[in-house]
Amino acid sequence: MLPQAAGRLKSGGRLAVIAFHSLEDRIVKQFFKRYSAHEPLPKWAMVRDADLPQPPLKTVGKPMKASEDEVAANPRARSAVLRVAERTEGAFGGREAV
Repeated sequence: MLPQAAGRLKSGGRLAVIAFHSLEDRIVKQFFKRYSAHEPLPKWAMVRDADLPQPPLKTVGKPMKASEDEVAANPRARSAVLRVAERTEGAFGGREAV
């Protein structure tokens, strides 16, 4: 579901995901990490970061958790984590998301 959603975003579009379980959050975190970093290069390659292709996603802010007031009003919210990523001009390339 995440790859299809990210693939449909236009540049500047944001993907917000709420995970209610630690394993779900792990999947979202790994997905955002994979697509917001440059492709690994060999150690001998002498390339500047500016010359590398732009990654397709950029994480926005830090993960958000429910406030103490929200958890007091709704105890099920204590495990919820919100993560947001923004689509950039970069192509998914060999790491196809669709």
